[in-house]
Amino acid sequence: MTEQIQAAYMFPTSVKEAERLGWDYIDIVIFSGDAFIDHPSSGTAMIARVLQREGYRVAVVPQPNWQDDLRDFRKLGAPRLFFGVNSGAMDSMVNHYTAAKRLRSDDAYTPGGKAGHRPDYAVTVYTRILKRLYPDVPVVIGGIEASLRRLAHYDYWQDRLFPSVLLDSGADCLIYGMGERPVTAVARAIEAGRSLRDIPQTAFFSKGAPEPGEGRIVLNSFDRMLADRDAFIDNFNVEEREANRLHAATLIEPYSDGYVQVNPPFPPETTEEIDSYYGLPFTKQPHPRYRGKDIPAWEMIKNSVTIHRGCFGGCSFCTIAAHQGKFIRSRSEESIVREIERLTHMPHFKGVVSDVGAPTANMYGLHGRDGHRCSVCSRKSCLFPSRCPNMEHSHRRLLQLYRRIMDVPGVRKAFIGSGIRYDLFLDRDGFLDEYSRKYLREVVVNHTSGWFKVAPEHTEGHVLKLMSKPSFELFAVLRREFDRIAAQERLPYRIVPYFISSHPGCTLQDMKALSKNKELRGIRLEQVQDFTPTPMTASSVMFYTGKDLSKRPVFVERDIAGKKIQKSLFFRKNAL
Repeated sequence: MTEQIQAAYMFPTSVKEAERLGWDYIDIVIFSGDAFIDHPSSGTAMIARVLQREGYRVAVVPQPNWQDDLRDFRKLGAPRLFFGVNSGAMDSMVNHYTAAKRLRSDDAYTPGGKAGHRPDYAVTVYTRILKRLYPDVPVVIGGIEASLRRLAHYDYWQDRLFPSVLLDSGADCLIYGMGERPVTAVARAIEAGRSLRDIPQTAFFSKGAPEPGEGRIVLNSFDRMLADRDAFIDNFNVEEREANRLHAATLIEPYSDGYVQVNPPFPPETTEEIDSYYGLPFTKQPHPRYRGKDIPAWEMIKNSVTIHRGCFGGCSFCTIAAHQGKFIRSRSEESIVREIERLTHMPHFKGVVSDVGAPTANMYGLHGRDGHRCSVCSRKSCLFPSRCPNMEHSHRRLLQLYRRIMDVPGVRKAFIGSGIRYDLFLDRDGFLDEYSRKYLREVVVNHTSGWFKVAPEHTEGHVLKLMSKPSFELFAVLRREFDRIAAQERLPYRIVPYFISSHPGCTLQDMKALSKNKELRGIRLEQVQDFTPTPMTASSVMFYTGKDLSKRPVFVERDIAGKKIQKSLFFRKNAL
């Protein structure tokens, strides 16, 4: 049966499709807020392929209708093992609303880009429906929405503290982070009739009082956090510290009638493990049910390749480390090259790899020189407030990877579309080593489409400190080096800096100072994002509490009109 499953073109999404495979039962049914694209960039596809490799029959129900007679939730019946639920590639609230809390008019993860095909708080809505229809079937939630809401968190859209999504949804088990190993462990445990409570990288809610034990940290209760925002800061500081440790503690968050337990994660994946995931038989196509329909997200990712997981940048507003972790897990060059070789035979490939990317494009292969020091470290960032002296920052291996990619027959161009951390190859005195100089030239000359995009985020030191970003002086060094390369190569390229308005600590005067910064003269300022507080980030904690993580008061622009003014002033530079 495993061979038959492996030979299937695509996972079934209906009874007829399952019957065509000769299935008389389904092991696992995954409900997702996104259209189904069988691409390794899709968490649903990755989990489905991993479970398929283990011999399980997996079906997918993409974007089920939650507003009718619930036929989408009934059509495949009860699976043999469990239901899986995710909101899609984004938190459903970020997907739905702007920073001004206005409803978005489109959705890149839906056929035709149409909005309205998933509910607010999709994980909770889907799970409640499944538990109502099938109360005896376990529901396992995961993906970005569940992962970042695994403990109490601030919800910007309702402007209040939410409990763990486990309580609101009623799910039996939550998987956080990259879910290949925990979901396999969950499937095996359910199949064997074992408890789910000891599985790494999972969380659950339990009635009663938590059991004491070594390696367990009891956080402030949810009721205490509601009464005292400083208690929320205390909890977040512990959660962030443990999320950035190689050997984390078990976290216990008490509630009035029980507790949420978050088990420590699995160790970082080995190169061999990651290679095995990306080597699975992805078709890299949307499901045949969408034939003739355009899915904007697929157009963005169809020719992209992921080269590693994790990010040790530690930006305060970013969710990557909380979900993927800070330790870099890189694929082998051979695995990446094989994927690109397969890509060149796809009918949609025209010779251009759109993104040789990752959470941060130039962290490939980077790690601590002394592994023991990393194993006892709890810093959230290896770059802020200063670069860790134990960190290997050479770009030699990445340059070698780029050369191998460009040597693949059929590849004309390979762009770097993901973000680049320039503090990995520059300091105030210039390049860190010979490979740093070579790396910037290589990216600008051979892997840039004309716009060299970087993210200084702000110009003012006190705001950058709250963001956990380097001094803006470093951007000035980068711009000079970029201009020198562009002039030498006679390239009409532009450097495009990204900025954030209304971040905690940022006032209207700070945005005016940004617009007048002399290092931005000659640059058309057009890339700005109004800060949106997202669950489980330091910035959202500051936004909610009005304090930094040391409990010092911080200015917060909460008024929607005030946020709009900060952003609009960015575009009216000459008026300032």
